[in-house]
Amino acid sequence: MVSSRKTHVKGGKKMQPPLWQPPVELSEQEEQIVKRIRKAKLFVFLRQHRHELLDEAFQQELASLYRPAERGQPPVVPALLALALILEAYTGVSDDEVIEATMMDRRWQLVLDCVDTQEAPFSKGTLVAFRRRLIEGQMDRRLIERTIEIASQSQAFGPRALRAALDSSPLWGAGRVEDTYNLVGHALNKVMRVVADRALAGAGRGSDRGGSRVGL
Repeated sequence: MVSSRKTHVKGGKKMQPPLWQPPVELSEQEEQIVKRIRKAKLFVFLRQHRHELLDEAFQQELASLYRPAERGQPPVVPALLALALILEAYTGVSDDEVIEATMMDRRWQLVLDCVDTQEAPFSKGTLVAFRRRLIEGQMDRRLIERTIEIASQSQAFGPRALRAALDSSPLWGAGRVEDTYNLVGHALNKVMRVVADRALAGAGRGSDRGGSRVGL
């Protein structure tokens, strides 16, 4: 459930991102899903503890990344996008695969409160834009550390394994605001430059040796 929230200002109303208030208790359908995905511990952990991870205070922090808008629709719930980013970082999928997973993978749907949805709860562009806001607002580390803190407190998921997975994700690297495929493209370009540089260096050394032989 989403709580709609508006900030009133003189001369009009300014909309801010709504708070996310999904159910805490598992439904019968969710309980059946959890039984089938016991080994997918991160998904179970996030479903059972998302209300602690994304309490009202932290959701207010995420909402502060957005400027109140006088027109248009309020942004997609930041808490929902934050959970999606945690799953994306942990599983190592691309932005496109995130959108696909929200419609095809019940593990993702369980966490994001959209079981049996026919449409993705957000677009790729919305996800990328939120990640950019998160990083520019220096909230990416805050999200990671808070997730690890809740995992440690609840003892429902190994905090060390979670930290290792989240810290190593390319989403938080130098090119973290870009799609995973773009990151791969940059990596390949770097490899090609290194190969080219080494080839030129090798050619130069060969010329030097050739010159020495001629001089002899």
